[in-house]
Amino acid sequence: MEFTLLGWPEDGHRLRLDHEQFAYAGKFVMTSTGKAVIGDDGVVAAAAFDADRTDSDTLCVRYITVRQDRQGDRLGARLLRFVRERATDRGFKHVSIGVNNPFSYQAAYRAGFCFSGAESGMAELDLVWPGDRSTDRYQAGLDLFRERDLSPKEESFLAAKGDADPPSVLDDWAEQPPTPTG
Repeated sequence: MEFTLLGWPEDGHRLRLDHEQFAYAGKFVMTSTGKAVIGDDGVVAAAAFDADRTDSDTLCVRYITVRQDRQGDRLGARLLRFVRERATDRGFKHVSIGVNNPFSYQAAYRAGFCFSGAESGMAELDLVWPGDRSTDRYQAGLDLFRERDLSPKEESFLAAKGDADPPSVLDDWAEQPPTPTG
């Protein structure tokens, strides 16, 4: 697998993804965001990002998408970690992402992010790096998802998390993870 930073927002990079295989595929055609991908027999995951409009020290990850046949392989978490490290190399002090489902929430935690305590956008929870990775903060975000109308798979996932601690942060974005356990 190859992790690649295609460019920063000012580079105007377009990325065409198959809308049948990737959620948010149309968002990657825009040239106003930077892009990063994971390649493995074609693109298997992509990220779009730009500087926060109100805080130039913060990079905002706008979208992460994983090809349908590779979801569950922790590629979203690994790509988010990769983008986070590129952002800090470029001088950003903070990185943020909004997530709208418990699986994305878990992936962001695996990438080192944590719930900020705020919600925004279309029912998104704001996650930030660095921040408070306490169990209470982690569970507070999960509790907000528990209040929503969820799929059976999401309900089962949240039930299994009960009073769980936050997941461990991936040690290395390039490391091949063990078989996912949720």
